[in-house]
Amino acid sequence: MAARKQFLGVSKVSPKLRDLLASTKSREVTEEELHEQRVSFAFGNAPANADLITKESVRASSHRIRLGA
Repeated sequence: MAARKQFLGVSKVSPKLRDLLASTKSREVTEEELHEQRVSFAFGNAPANADLITKESVRASSHRIRLGA
């Protein structure tokens, strides 16, 4: 619970943030944006000591590797 105490006192959302979130509700995510999110997720989950894994290497691998149904 200690890690979450920072959110206990937050009661107001910034109007600027609220407007920004509202404007994104109707926006559709493109295939390119979705692909970049997947690349970022995979890179973020790589071991910290994996020096050979770069975001670019994950991006290149994502074009070669396909999951079968």
